[in-house]
Amino acid sequence: MVVLEVAEELRPLLYGSWRRARKGGLVGGLSPDPDATLGHVVQSIGVPLTEVGALRRADGAVLGQSSRPGPDEIVRVEPPTRPQPLAEPRFVLDVHLGALARRLRLLGLDVAYRNDAADDELVAQAIRERRVLLTRDRGLLFRRSLPRGAYVRGDRPDDQVHDVLDRFAPPLAPLTRCVSCGDELRSVPREAVLDKVEPGTRRTAAHFTRCVACGQIYWRGAHAHRLDALIATASTGRHR
Repeated sequence: MVVLEVAEELRPLLYGSWRRARKGGLVGGLSPDPDATLGHVVQSIGVPLTEVGALRRADGAVLGQSSRPGPDEIVRVEPPTRPQPLAEPRFVLDVHLGALARRLRLLGLDVAYRNDAADDELVAQAIRERRVLLTRDRGLLFRRSLPRGAYVRGDRPDDQVHDVLDRFAPPLAPLTRCVSCGDELRSVPREAVLDKVEPGTRRTAAHFTRCVACGQIYWRGAHAHRLDALIATASTGRHR
């Protein structure tokens, strides 16, 4: 039997039955299959391994996810240390995170998103394009074929942005990516787009950018100050 001591940050991920049965920080009475690894035991209570940093015995020794827990062993389940910088800060988001996708693109991050992508397609894209899959669906994170993933904390998009930036600390380049498709924006001469915008925009806007993929045109409009505030909050919040 193994007893798991789950860190406070990870307790919301526990399956309901384990949250109700838990006493203090302990999830006890687990009698796994003798061949089950410690990683399997942790996932059996609802915590994806993507959300686990270290597994420690009571004496502080770090255990591997593939190790077999000993009889009556107490193992502390800790979250990953933040931040976790990525060599390639590239993400793919599940269908429920459209608002988060738009905000991350606004901040200049390489974000893939489709509102009709099936789970298998998301995992395949994460593998093919070396992206971190961001989701609030634990089932996706339990998939063994998924190389990198993360559970997004927060119900509000702004809170989700803070969680992603706090966890991965990606470099930001605001207003350099298309909010619609995620590709790069490039400056275009004003004269090249005047026939494609409304008369009011032609009178007031001086600088334009255009998406290299979908052709969407951008300029500083009536909502510029609100976007500036969002960018400032995201940029400063990550350094607190």
